[in-house]
Amino acid sequence: MTQRTPMAMSLWSNPSLLRDGALIVGGSLLVAIAAQISVPMFPVPMTLQTLAILFVGLSLGAWRGAAALALYLAEGAMGLPVFANGMSTAALFGPTAGFLFGFVMMAFVAGFLSERVFGQKLPGLVLSGLIAAALLYIPGLAWPAIVSGTSGADLWAYWMSPFLVGDAVKVVLAALLVTGGFKLARR
Repeated sequence: MTQRTPMAMSLWSNPSLLRDGALIVGGSLLVAIAAQISVPMFPVPMTLQTLAILFVGLSLGAWRGAAALALYLAEGAMGLPVFANGMSTAALFGPTAGFLFGFVMMAFVAGFLSERVFGQKLPGLVLSGLIAAALLYIPGLAWPAIVSGTSGADLWAYWMSPFLVGDAVKVVLAALLVTGGFKLARR
C-alpha cells in the first residue's frame, strides 16, 4: 500500500514538530470558525463545520487531521465557544455529541483513504470524503438513539436525511479545495 503525501505537506515541505503543531492548531481553528458560519437550508440550517473537517482531513492527512479534531474537542471541553452556535462543554453531552466525537474519526478516515487507498486526485478525494461523511452518521445517530431512545424513523427524518445533500456538496467542495492546493504546490 503506497502512502501519498498530504497536500499541506506538499506546500510546507520542511518536516518539523513546529510545522506539524502549526498545522494541527490551524486545522482546529479553521473548524472552530467554520462551525460558526451558518448556511440557510431547508428544513435545517447547516454550518460549514463538516466542510472544514473534510478539508483538514484531506489536506493534513490521517494523523494530523485527527489530532486537529481532537484538539478542537479539547478546546470545547475547556469551555471555549468553538462548537456550532458558540457552544462549548455542554455540547459534548447534548444531542449532537455523537457527531462531535465522530469528527475525529471523520478527519482520520478522509486522510487515511486519500493517502493510502483512493489517491489524491479529485475522484479519489471525493470518494474518500464520501466514505468519511457516511461513517460520521454511525456515532452521530447512535448517540441520540442510545441516550434518548430516538427511533429509526425519527433518526432518518430529523438527524440524517436533511443533511445528505449538503454533505455531498461539502465533500465535493473540500475535494476541489484540496485539488487546488495540490496544483498550487506543484507550481
